[in-house]
Amino acid sequence: MEYDKNVKNRLKRVDGQIKGVLSMMDQNKECKDIVTQLSAARSAIDRTMGLIVSMNLEQCVRTNIESGEKTENLVKEAVDLLVKSR
Repeated sequence: MEYDKNVKNRLKRVDGQIKGVLSMMDQNKECKDIVTQLSAARSAIDRTMGLIVSMNLEQCVRTNIESGEKTENLVKEAVDLLVKSR
């Protein structure tokens, strides 16, 4: 699967958030502030994972429909991926 620029940019922002958290730790910032930023990074990763799974699912479903194959297992696998990631 080819990943578009939007997905890569999301992960670059997460990378920036994590670097920011490390900087906050070096500056001995408050625990509450660090946890808030870590929570934001985790949410961004979760949303990106959902986007990647949905993009892949859409592509796989289209391919299977075009080749006359069933799609039920694809949906189950996608849901399983998202559930396991939590």
